[in-house]
Amino acid sequence: MATKKQQTFAKMQREQRVREKRQLKAEKKQAAAEAKLAALNAPEGSEAELDEGDTTVEEADSVEQEELHA
Repeated sequence: MATKKQQTFAKMQREQRVREKRQLKAEKKQAAAEAKLAALNAPEGSEAELDEGDTTVEEADSVEQEELHA
């Protein structure tokens, strides 16, 4: 009978980092989409107010491009 190989702790840590990175990317993408939607729904001639720490669409795009090249 074959026994199942036990997964190493290092492999579990790598997989956890990948899951966290994907989650963070999805959150950034969602925030950028919400910011873009808010900007489109804003009245003409006025800028949508951003809270401190909010990411603009341009910033989100540049972060995403940097992650792709990393």
